[in-house]
Amino acid sequence: MKKKIQIREITFDLPKFQKTGIAIFIMLLFSLAAVAQNIKGTVKTDAGDVKIIKVAEGLNHPWGMAFLPDGRLIFTERAGTIRILKDSIVSEPLEGTPEVFSQGQGGMLDIALHPNFEQNQMVYVTFSEPGPNGTATTALGRGKLQNDRLESFETIFKMEPAVEGPNHFGGRIVFTPQNDIFLTLAERFKFEPAQDLSSHLGTVVRLKEDGTASEANPTFDNPNALDEIWSYGHRNIESAALHPETGKLWVAEFGPLGGDELQIAEAGNNYGWPVVSWGDNYDGSKIPDPTTRPEFTDAEIVWTPTISPSGMAFYNGDSFPEWKGSMFIGGLTSSGLVRVQVNNGRAEEVERIPLSERIRDVEQGPDGNLWVLTDEDNGLILKLEPLQ
Repeated sequence: MKKKIQIREITFDLPKFQKTGIAIFIMLLFSLAAVAQNIKGTVKTDAGDVKIIKVAEGLNHPWGMAFLPDGRLIFTERAGTIRILKDSIVSEPLEGTPEVFSQGQGGMLDIALHPNFEQNQMVYVTFSEPGPNGTATTALGRGKLQNDRLESFETIFKMEPAVEGPNHFGGRIVFTPQNDIFLTLAERFKFEPAQDLSSHLGTVVRLKEDGTASEANPTFDNPNALDEIWSYGHRNIESAALHPETGKLWVAEFGPLGGDELQIAEAGNNYGWPVVSWGDNYDGSKIPDPTTRPEFTDAEIVWTPTISPSGMAFYNGDSFPEWKGSMFIGGLTSSGLVRVQVNNGRAEEVERIPLSERIRDVEQGPDGNLWVLTDEDNGLILKLEPLQ
């Protein structure tokens, strides 16, 4: 953990203290404070001391990122822009991007490269798309990255229906080995639609690379169920990743007042929101626990107080051998990374890495280090590497 040195305000008669030598003592105190500030770029972890490097700053709520084959980092800003980082230099916004609904939690969201990016240069993004009469929805689009712009951008999927409100858009993109896309959605703070299979609200959908429904999706008894739905009864999922060995889709979703949940999103499963939850309503009224309704799928880990999970990555790099196989989840309210170990399908939180920043996304870089985005008006790109 970071050590803090606090020095209280001291007033004194400088000539008098100079004579007694106390001025030298005070200067030593301030020197110690300066040393403390210089070592704030390190944090102690189970993998030893880790250096926190500020790679870029002054970003407008960065949200999602992906590494290009040449090592550059492409990332989104919630206000509606996409930029590229190269050697600590941030580009101007890319041209060819879609119009976004940049209100509240809406805007430009996640970004991912097609698995065959080196051949097709296709970049996929999620964004809050403005709809008629002040409504908005979560959309998935794609375009070719050429000459630092997105060429021929097209929207290939929209969450239906579009509704009013600035909250809960979900939006994480996860490609499968079959080039299908898992897209995490949210119930737009509307509660009951998460149980309605004729709506995409509160679901995970599985799509083909062109945005149409995947043949791998389950079949529901409800004749009105939408073909794209993989799982439902979710609240707001902004963390998702495939387990590198099992191929299972792990997701972490925001609870209400308490009750953030880590789950395996299985085909056809109902996760219970808003009928059950490990959290309470914001007005303090109780919601039945999931154990009272066994027909709903329960969580693997529950966090109360909340961590506000956003971003997820499984680590398999060489920089931190002690972390191999671990899941890392970004924490907004917990201001750091949560490390989780998964063994035989069971998950256990084993460590928290404090970063004193709201963490929006986390990825493993081609250098084997962990990279994170911070969710602020003056957003940062940080890199975690071993302290040599």
